[in-house]
Amino acid sequence: MKFWITSLLTLSLAAPAQQPRVDKIDPPNWWPQLPAPMLLLHGENLGSTTFTLSDTSLKIEHATPSANGHYVQLWLRASPSHPETVKIEANGKPVATYTFSPRHAPSDGFSGFSSKDVMYLIMTDRFADGDLTNDGPDHASELAKPRGWHGGDLRGITQHLDYLQQLGITTVWITPVYQNHEDQSYHGYGATDMYAIDEHYGTLADYRELSAALHQRHMKLVLDTVPNHVGPAHPWVADSPDPTWFHGTAALHTIAQGEFAPLTDPHAPWRDQRNVTQGWFANILPDMNQEDPAVAKYLTQNSIWWIEQAGLDGLRIDTFPYVGRAFWHDFHATIHTLYPHLTTVGEVFNSDATVTSTFTGGVTRTGVDTGLDTPFDFPTYFALRDVFLKDAPMTKLSDVLRLDNLFPHPERLVPFLGNHDTSRFMNDPAATPARLSLALTILTTMRGMPQLYSGDELAMKGGDDPDNRRDFPLTAFQSSTRTSEEQKAYNVLQHLLAIRQSHPALQSGQEQLLTSTADTLVYLRTLNDQRILIAINKARTPQAITVDTEATAAEDKHPTNMLLGDATTLTFNGHTLNLRIPAESALIAELN
Repeated sequence: MKFWITSLLTLSLAAPAQQPRVDKIDPPNWWPQLPAPMLLLHGENLGSTTFTLSDTSLKIEHATPSANGHYVQLWLRASPSHPETVKIEANGKPVATYTFSPRHAPSDGFSGFSSKDVMYLIMTDRFADGDLTNDGPDHASELAKPRGWHGGDLRGITQHLDYLQQLGITTVWITPVYQNHEDQSYHGYGATDMYAIDEHYGTLADYRELSAALHQRHMKLVLDTVPNHVGPAHPWVADSPDPTWFHGTAALHTIAQGEFAPLTDPHAPWRDQRNVTQGWFANILPDMNQEDPAVAKYLTQNSIWWIEQAGLDGLRIDTFPYVGRAFWHDFHATIHTLYPHLTTVGEVFNSDATVTSTFTGGVTRTGVDTGLDTPFDFPTYFALRDVFLKDAPMTKLSDVLRLDNLFPHPERLVPFLGNHDTSRFMNDPAATPARLSLALTILTTMRGMPQLYSGDELAMKGGDDPDNRRDFPLTAFQSSTRTSEEQKAYNVLQHLLAIRQSHPALQSGQEQLLTSTADTLVYLRTLNDQRILIAINKARTPQAITVDTEATAAEDKHPTNMLLGDATTLTFNGHTLNLRIPAESALIAELN
C-alpha cells in the first residue's frame, strides 16, 4: 500500500497541467471604434483557462471553449478608441498579442455602386497571371485540367485596369479570394480559411493594391463573399469550435434544395423549406448554422474585415436564399450602419420575379426584411436568353419588366446576359453576333446596372461548368492582337457603353415601354428634359412599327440626334411615331 501511494504521488508530479498555446486568431486583427469583436482562438489546452487582456477596458465578457480545448471564443466588451496592440494572457501568462489597426479614411472607398455603374465579373484564377511566382510547382499540369488552377491572380487584374476602363467598366466584381486548399477549388467558393488569401491569388498586399488602383481611377471594387458554407477541407469539418456550427455533419446531413418557392409560400410547411437553408450545397459544401450566435458573429465580422482591409465598395453575396432571413436582417443592419454607402447584391438564382423580389431589402411579405440592397436580375436574364436564343416573343421580356413593381427599388437591379455559373450566350447554337449585339443593346439601355462577365465583350464561347470558365485570352488585351470576331464584339459593347456613359437618362432615368410585339420592343428612358428612345427588331426581316405617343413621355418630341442606327428609319407625324427598323438591328435616338 505504501508503494502504491508513493507511485501515485510520483505520477501526479510528473504530469503537470499543460500550458495553453495559441497558434491562430480569427479575425487576425481588428479596428478601433468598430463593434466589439468575438475572437476565435485556436491552439491547445484552451479549455479550463482564465483569459485576460492587457488593456482592461476591453474586458472579456465571456469565454466559450470547445470541449477538446482546441478553440475558445473570447467575446470582448468593446473595441478601443485608438489603435493599439494588446497582450492576451492565459492563466496570467502571455500567449498572444492582438492589434487594433488604424482605420481607412472614408475617402479610401466604401462608396457603393448604383445604376450609374457598369459591373464586370472576373473569375480571378481565369483572367490574367500577373505573378508567375505564385503559380505553384504543378502549374503546367494544372493548366491542362479544366478544373485546375490556371494562374490568374490579383496582380493580373491590377495590370489590366486600362483595358477595363477603356471598355467602359466602372465596377469590378472579383470571385472569392479565400484560401482554398483543395483540388479543383480554383473558383474560391470552398474556403479552408476565411481570413487568408489563397497563395495562388497573391497576398493581402496585392488585394489592397488592387483596391487602391481602382479607387485612383474612380472605379470600384466588389468582393464575392460566402456566408452560407465553407469547403469540405475546412478544419472545422473534422474539429469544430462547437458542435452547433454546422447544420449536420459530413457523415449525416441533408442536401441543399435549389427550389426557393417554398420559402415564399405562406402555406408551405417547414418540411418543404428546411433543406434550402440547412442542406449542404451540392451535397459536399458544409452548411454554416447562422442561427448560432457565435457563427452569426463570426460571419458578420468576417465581411467587415474584408471591407475594412481594402475600403471595399460592395459585396456580392453568394447563395443568398440558402441563409435564413433573420441572419441577413442583422448582417445588413450592422454593415449599413458602419458603411452607409456600401451596397450589396445577392445571388437569387431563379427566373420568377415573385420569388427573387421577396429577398430584396424592404420586402417583408415572407418574413423579416433581409436588408439586401438588390438581387441580381435573374428574371430578365432568363427572358433575354429565351427571346434571343429560343425565339420567345419579345413580349416575354416586357412581361417580366411589368413585375418590377414587386421590387421597392427596381432601378437597383443588376441585369446580365451570363455569369460564371451559366453557359456563355455565344455557346448556344442559335447565337449570332447580331443577336449578341441586340441583347447587349437592351442590357446597356434598360433600367438597372448592367453586369458583364469577362469575355462577353469578345463574344467568348463556353458551355456548362467548367467550359464556361475558360481562360481569358491574353491576346485580347490589345486591339492589335484580337481576332476580327473579338474586335467586332468589343467595338459594339464599347460603343454602347460610351452612349450610356454620356447620357444620364440611360443610367438612372425612368423607363417607359411604348410597345412590344413578337419581334420588336420600343421603350424610352427619361431624366429631366432628356429623352432617349430605344427600338429593337430581332426579326430576320425589316419591321415597320407605328407607335401612338399621345400621353407618353415621347409626346410632341422629335428625334434630334441618332446615337445608333439610321436617322431615315424614324419619323414623327403628329402623335404618331413611325419606325422602319432593318432586320436584326437596333436604334437609339435622342428626342427633343
